[in-house]
Amino acid sequence: MASNYSVGFYFKLSFKGVDAAFNEASGLSKELSVEEVTSGGENRFKYRLPTVVTGQNLVLKRALIPDGSELLDWCAASMDNGLVAPIVPNDVSLSLLDDEGNVSKMWTFFNAYPVKYSVSDLKAQESEIVMETLELAYTYFEISDDTSVSNLFD
Repeated sequence: MASNYSVGFYFKLSFKGVDAAFNEASGLSKELSVEEVTSGGENRFKYRLPTVVTGQNLVLKRALIPDGSELLDWCAASMDNGLVAPIVPNDVSLSLLDDEGNVSKMWTFFNAYPVKYSVSDLKAQESEIVMETLELAYTYFEISDDTSVSNLFD
């Protein structure tokens, strides 16, 4: 029975038909905001009405790669020009894979664009791998467990 549960270490990121490897992905959350409204004459409670769904940025971490990638080229094009050129959003998918490499769950982030790029601190006293972090903002995301959507970004 326990073998039916997904493991969080086997995943891939797909961007414009290219797979990118990352050590960590976070920010997979949605939250429905509420607005409190009082009603005239009703002093016992406030109505809590739903407003909009918000999400965190998608945060991706991996070891610094010596060669460039299409993903990092997109980041540079989006952030290095000081908004002289328009930011080009792209759909990005994050797939959780089963033990055979098949997609078991997929999160598709629509109209994503890079908002932050950072590199871990460089310390001469420690022998750690240098990590790079990429944050993507997006309009919304959808969750799918249909394996036929894995061809969406090919």
